[in-house]
Amino acid sequence: MNWFSGLLIGLQEIREHKFRSFLTMLGVILGVASLLAMFALTAGIAAGWRNTMQQLGGLERVGVNDKQVSLEFADLAALSPGRTLADAEALRGLPHLVSHVAPEMQIPATLSAPDGQTVSARVTGTWPDNLTVSQHEIAAGRFLTDLDLERGARVVVLGDAKVAQLWPDEHGTDAEFLGRTITINDRPFSVVGVLALYEREEDRRRREAAAKGAPAPARFAMGGRSSGSGRRDMFSWKNESVIVPLSTLYHEFRSGLPETPPLAMAKLDNLNFRVRDLQRFDETLTAVQNLLRGTRRGVDDYDFDTREDWFERMETSLRSTQLSGGLIAGISLLVGGIGIANIMLASIAQRVRELGVRLAVGARRRDVFLQILAESTVIGMIGGFLGLGAGVVLLDLLGRVAPLESPPVIEPSAILISVGFATAVGVLSGLYPAWRASRLDPIAALRYE
Repeated sequence: MNWFSGLLIGLQEIREHKFRSFLTMLGVILGVASLLAMFALTAGIAAGWRNTMQQLGGLERVGVNDKQVSLEFADLAALSPGRTLADAEALRGLPHLVSHVAPEMQIPATLSAPDGQTVSARVTGTWPDNLTVSQHEIAAGRFLTDLDLERGARVVVLGDAKVAQLWPDEHGTDAEFLGRTITINDRPFSVVGVLALYEREEDRRRREAAAKGAPAPARFAMGGRSSGSGRRDMFSWKNESVIVPLSTLYHEFRSGLPETPPLAMAKLDNLNFRVRDLQRFDETLTAVQNLLRGTRRGVDDYDFDTREDWFERMETSLRSTQLSGGLIAGISLLVGGIGIANIMLASIAQRVRELGVRLAVGARRRDVFLQILAESTVIGMIGGFLGLGAGVVLLDLLGRVAPLESPPVIEPSAILISVGFATAVGVLSGLYPAWRASRLDPIAALRYE
């Protein structure tokens, strides 16, 4: 008897004892459903988290922060000019390691739209590279250009939430707000761009569900055309952006004051850059550190803000979740395997005479072993495929009862692993019953009542 013949006999046994076979598979079905659901949920969480991280700038985004000078350089602290535009210019000298540089100056300001509202904001002056460093997405219009920077143009790019605050009663497209004039601390600026709305997956689905019941949902003060919940989240700084050329902010709002330094030595509120190649991440940080040591005159009053620790913590958390869920699903599969072994032993007890006849008419013990093993394998495989369907139903039920922040993602690898485990359980569970059946004494078996 070959393996294929054993599979056919296994299918025939399942067809003749449908209810018993279903009960045998039930443990495997539940185990595979749990395993698939666990993989899909964690994959969905990982995809949502990585998407969020990418919108916030990704691993490539690194910030240069001020820090307390170490005791070794305490006497030299006054020599360092601190975080200035000279640092940003120096970073541009590492094009092979640093792809984009975005210095930032910020001021509190009052924004006013003649045809809208007056709101408070924090205005950011920056370079065009900020578009890439912060991973902004333009919904309408354009971002800042080098020409804007060179001319000190009075142009502004607004976040979606700021558009909503300035014109709360208008429900038009983002393009309709281009070209409008707003005042920033009583100075006129022309709106040249509107950033896309950034939101969590949960908020997006809630907003879309609300929009289905209203033909023209209003723009809300927090989150633009989003749910209008009014709460701050990780995307608030992007949705509430008010971005102007750095030279414009400096000359319009900072220069002319007593003891104002030249633009090249102007203090920065933030300095971010983007690593060109993550494979050379450590090399890039070392090069930047050496460069800043020169601009700071040897004083170590700076530090780097990276997302590596955050990334590693999230990956560790996801691996722990997968391990915990896998152990729980593994227990269900183990229980299913015990059920298969138990039923196969009971089946052998009922079929002693049949197996004895096979052995008596010339069947080899290996043939009997393969027959029983094939039956248990078929049960495991069918239970695995039925478990996939049950897993999809379980995920749909979870989505309806408790809507998930990140939708589950069923990956091909999760399907293969789930069915593979179910098949392996079927094989392992059938080894002992198959061995027992192959060791039957034909004469004793024929006398069995």
